[in-house]
Amino acid sequence: MTGLEELATRTLLISPEASVPADGAGGGSGSSSWPAECHGLLFSVALVVPAVLFVAYLASQARRSCAKLSYGRSYIMIAYYALLWIVSILNLIWCVLQSWQCTPTKEVSWNIVSLFTKSGLLFLEISLIAFLLQGNRASDLEALTRTFVVSGVIVAADVLLKSIYLFGFGVPLFVDGPGQSNRVKWGLWIIHKLLLTAIYGLILFMHHSKWRERLPARPAFYNYICAMFLINAISLFSCVLIQNGAGFGFWLHGLVTLCYHSAYLPLLYVTFLADFFQEEDLRLENVYYSEMKDAGFFDADWE
Repeated sequence: MTGLEELATRTLLISPEASVPADGAGGGSGSSSWPAECHGLLFSVALVVPAVLFVAYLASQARRSCAKLSYGRSYIMIAYYALLWIVSILNLIWCVLQSWQCTPTKEVSWNIVSLFTKSGLLFLEISLIAFLLQGNRASDLEALTRTFVVSGVIVAADVLLKSIYLFGFGVPLFVDGPGQSNRVKWGLWIIHKLLLTAIYGLILFMHHSKWRERLPARPAFYNYICAMFLINAISLFSCVLIQNGAGFGFWLHGLVTLCYHSAYLPLLYVTFLADFFQEEDLRLENVYYSEMKDAGFFDADWE
């Protein structure tokens, strides 16, 4: 078991040596080095590559997506597509700059980048939960405004609380790895993950209860909730392990972090936006066919 923990530490998590640089070493070189010097190479590649590929995919589909959004005129989809772009870029920056959390001179910069990235991801999560709980009523500008106001208030409170602990009390909320066993930090993350797990669990309960009709009927929404419940439950379990001094918790927490930052945004896109773009494709084809038919392009087929 000890051998497995050592292997996991080297490949997935921050090495103890990288977390606390030796005197005279790691001052200026650490900030510009590839993140593998802070994390294991496998972790760094597995974290950065999916983020790069997803942003590249969004860029390749940007022209078509914007055309469909402008034609569909769905305020909700336009807002979430814009948010997806912003958070995807923040997530890519966060993945690339992993070495900053091992560089003392970059501590403040790393905290700011992490705070913006985590807050953006949290805003997406909360706003989508609010969107789901509104069911079929969430289809207009008023519903979008209501969703974003509620989500904004919750995320603003979360940012304020984290900022107080980060910059006021010096709690290293965003520095992970062995040796980072601050009980206040992991206690806060336990509360954070517990709340999210409870919310997703409540939605799953609603899906199997008489309140099922309040939720969207699409199976993709249910699969999304199941995935988010699972990842938050595992993350909660890892935080509890770390809080109780179990070294395996660091490995599990690193694995959950990798899965979340690599797969959450693509999952969100597939669940909520891909179907919309496909529906717009079919709608545009029908419109083009009708316009061509009205213009007489198919008259020769009837002669």
